[in-house]
Amino acid sequence: MSAMNACELEIDLQCLGLRIDPSCTLEEDARSFSRTRAGLGSGLELTIPGQRKEIWVNVPVVEEFAKSSPWVLRKAAGSYRVRHELTDEEHLVHVPREPRWYRSKTGAGTLMSRVGVLQGTYLGIYIEETCAFWKSDPGLQCHFCTSGVNVGKEEEARKTVDDVVETALAAKAESGVTFVHFNSGFQGERDIDGVIPFVTALKERVGVLVGVQMTPSRHLEKYDRLKELGVDHLSFCYEFQNPEFFAEYLPGKQKVFGQQAFFDAMDYTAKLWGPGRVSGEIIAGIEPLEDTFAAIDRIVSVGAFPTVCIFRPLPGSKMAGYPPPRPEEMRQVFRKVALACRDAGLPVGIAPNIEVSLVVQPDDALELLPGGLKTTVYLAKLKAMKAAAKPMFKSLLKPRARS
Repeated sequence: MSAMNACELEIDLQCLGLRIDPSCTLEEDARSFSRTRAGLGSGLELTIPGQRKEIWVNVPVVEEFAKSSPWVLRKAAGSYRVRHELTDEEHLVHVPREPRWYRSKTGAGTLMSRVGVLQGTYLGIYIEETCAFWKSDPGLQCHFCTSGVNVGKEEEARKTVDDVVETALAAKAESGVTFVHFNSGFQGERDIDGVIPFVTALKERVGVLVGVQMTPSRHLEKYDRLKELGVDHLSFCYEFQNPEFFAEYLPGKQKVFGQQAFFDAMDYTAKLWGPGRVSGEIIAGIEPLEDTFAAIDRIVSVGAFPTVCIFRPLPGSKMAGYPPPRPEEMRQVFRKVALACRDAGLPVGIAPNIEVSLVVQPDDALELLPGGLKTTVYLAKLKAMKAAAKPMFKSLLKPRARS
């Protein structure tokens, strides 16, 4: 059996988790575990040297299933390696250090790591109060989510614009952050209006690329305003293609929106922003594989790209006791992602320094593509597009007043 490539190892680690050997000195070497936002970033941040690039991965280490993982992290002679105890396969990995700004405070006295955290190389910030679905009686929260456990406890319940700006400036200066991702749970009638002051401030006072992930607005014209303000990326988490799974595991989204609202918003914005600027986000490992494949095709067909999360049973969620998916099946999923993006010619991996550790990015999954002329031509086009886009991104990363 041949050794895994970097993407295959990334998938294995997300599915199986990782045990920590006593030789490791993570308190000195690693970023602290941050159970913020929905909870997916609660693991250990690692990077894996790959054929095309270094791949970032957030590895489960505290979840129950990780305690029986065959993968073990060890440190020797100043380097970290992961080793599979059943096959003896071993890989060099890197453990990124925690940035100094995590321990800094804003002018208002707020610890910056309670405002936003690095999840890979981007800055993730949950901007609103706890998702309203968690406040319902009975609770209508998504069954895999833990935002109601984290927001207000592990992170600030509400972030001010100034706190966000100061944190983003520090992250850009020290960590080279180019992308800030805002997300929020359901906020009732506030819709997507609440993100506008934050987007405006980051564009005018920091100069970064900005992504927004919120529940869909039925007033689609509001997305025109976000585009005018300079939002660079939108994502829509509809999680499951199978309508029965959508209804069962997303009771709040089913009751308030319905699956079609997510499709409508994704279709509208994908046309408005253009190819590769909008993503549909789904979870793999719960619904049947054929439904996940159908979701990938559905997303790519409108010019959006598929963001696929490997299901992680999080402590504090309703699905904490569910088993994680099998790596063999997840390799099929991400091979499908890579092929779909290649065949549609989607411009994945073009923006500078955006590595997402929570998911296997389409750009990561390119390592799963088969050889041949079609793949060679696609990879060459991506390389050319990335080079051609550098002046545009250089301009976008400068602070600029918005009307």
